[in-house]
Amino acid sequence: MKDVTQTVGGSSLGTAPFGWLRRSLRRSLRRQREGFTLLELLVVIAIIGILASAALPRFDAFRAAAYDARAQQDLRNLASAQELYRATHEDYAAALEDVVAYSASEGVTVAIESASATGFTAVSRHEAGSQRFAWDSDAQPPLTATAD
Repeated sequence: MKDVTQTVGGSSLGTAPFGWLRRSLRRSLRRQREGFTLLELLVVIAIIGILASAALPRFDAFRAAAYDARAQQDLRNLASAQELYRATHEDYAAALEDVVAYSASEGVTVAIESASATGFTAVSRHEAGSQRFAWDSDAQPPLTATAD
């Protein structure tokens, strides 16, 4: 293929079909070096602020759900530890201190409400969560949640 070059005023514009593209790119590169105007920056900052204000309430709901999941999982872990305790004793543990294989997560409050040879009940909630969870080993399903 033959290279066709145009010359205008002694300067080469490149191959004929793509000379306009090179000129256009050079012009746009010159414009990019000039930077942004103050108005453009203020508009971008305003848009980011609006998006952030819309996202924050949603973020708080996700955090509360994560704290609730932690409290729920701690109650399930307590149920497993209670079953281990019952395997070596005649009844379920009536106090958390008796359940050696269990420790609550940070911020989660767990309490054993009652215990007998046939079952136990316990409650848990995270201080930053939005729900309270109850475990009744005699019920189906054993885990229930109530809003605070």
